[in-house]
Amino acid sequence: MNPSAIEMQVSNGIQVLIAVEKAKELAEKLGFSEVDQVKIAIATSELARNILLHAGGKGKIIINSLKDPDRVGIIVVAEDKGPGIANVEKALQGINDSKKGLGVGLSGAKRLMDEFNIESKVGKGTTVIAKKWKKQPLTSEGG
Repeated sequence: MNPSAIEMQVSNGIQVLIAVEKAKELAEKLGFSEVDQVKIAIATSELARNILLHAGGKGKIIINSLKDPDRVGIIVVAEDKGPGIANVEKALQGINDSKKGLGVGLSGAKRLMDEFNIESKVGKGTTVIAKKWKKQPLTSEGG
């Protein structure tokens, strides 16, 4: 992981808020629109809250910039050592089996970000990788 990555444990509500603020700050620094900054902040909040709610605060959030030759982005990784998700597809559809939340956190975060990957093993934990790419201004060349 890039040395400028922000990595923090999420074991209480204050740390959720700090993670959200750090994600929004990085998005602003990278030049994301205000709308996309809010989308990134909300997705980060949902992922961090899931660590708190479903994994008992046994996890972390990693926030970092992404650079491709022709674009920049932000990546938010949520890793936890919780019970895992038995049915990831149902969770991504917003079907809540956990009885601990509304069941819209993962599906909401997925809709807000451009790329979204989740790996979960029951009894081991869950890792979510969410990416948002900065929209490029329209150019008159070829388009």
